[in-house]
Amino acid sequence: MSIKKFPFLAACRCEKTEYTPIWLMRQAGRYMKEYREIRKKYSFLTACKTPELAVEITLQPIQKINLDAAIIFADILLPLEGMGIEIFFPENKSPEIKKRVKNLEDIKNLKIFEPEDDLHFTIEAIKILKRELSGKLPIIGFSGAPFTLVSYLVEGGHSRNYINTKSLMYNDRRAWDMLLDKVSQVIIKYLNAQINAGVQVVQIFDSWVGCLCKHDYKEFVLPFSKKVIQNLKPNVPVIHFGVNNSTLLELMREAGGDVIGVDWRIDLNEAWRRIGFDRAIQGNMDPAKLFAPVSVIEKNVEKILKAAYGRTGHIFNLGHGILPETPLDHVIALVDAVHNLSQK
Repeated sequence: MSIKKFPFLAACRCEKTEYTPIWLMRQAGRYMKEYREIRKKYSFLTACKTPELAVEITLQPIQKINLDAAIIFADILLPLEGMGIEIFFPENKSPEIKKRVKNLEDIKNLKIFEPEDDLHFTIEAIKILKRELSGKLPIIGFSGAPFTLVSYLVEGGHSRNYINTKSLMYNDRRAWDMLLDKVSQVIIKYLNAQINAGVQVVQIFDSWVGCLCKHDYKEFVLPFSKKVIQNLKPNVPVIHFGVNNSTLLELMREAGGDVIGVDWRIDLNEAWRRIGFDRAIQGNMDPAKLFAPVSVIEKNVEKILKAAYGRTGHIFNLGHGILPETPLDHVIALVDAVHNLSQK
């Protein structure tokens, strides 16, 4: 199949497709037995940093589920290691940064690196995956967005209220802008390196952006997300995704992206209307609904497809990643329902 005929890529460009394409965030992960078997032998970071393992994990869901795209197995925080930050991934817990960024001096010490050197394992994994797929599916590359990566740096891990991040944002604008600019430069280099290696779409994950009000996003974050998107290689669709972002949709559109990803907290049609129907949209089933009976999953698929009104440019996805305890047969049923119920 030629690149132009992939339904996923066509939907990214708001072109007509025979059915609604679907891929899933965290589609390679703990809900799959094969992944759990690998993790018994290797740590998470080892799996990310060993290209052959990363490719094997990436292909696991592709071999069992009729998905419309493969997303390279990696983690949004990997670019921070290249900047000189040590990251820990405790088993079944959120990542931790022991020495968080606190002041201007810490920010000055962060490195801007070349991804082909410091993240060579992910770049090599993409090249191997491209050969393995032999044009059968498009490949998605990704990175965390500037705000989300900066929040990890400043908080040292997951946060409930982002006090450290917002304190830096409000109290030291010079330090804030320097930190966001450095991280943005790294993201641009990293995503462009992934594109050079063979990915056909990139997704920017702004997983923590929902903690911001509209004014703060516009003043402190939007310029940097916009800078990243505007400096990516042309003709490669960009998916701009945020969690709990329903108050920010118009501003995320302004920041950029060919596709705006939305979570389950807003009706798809309302979100699309606010974003504008000239952009594609990705979403937006609640991941927890995959624990419901298959008949309920199918009803929810039908509801979301109806909210899309058959418009071009809809990519079906969960509103966030697949939960680890999700039954595999329910994931298969979801994908089959999307394809069958959306046949044009």
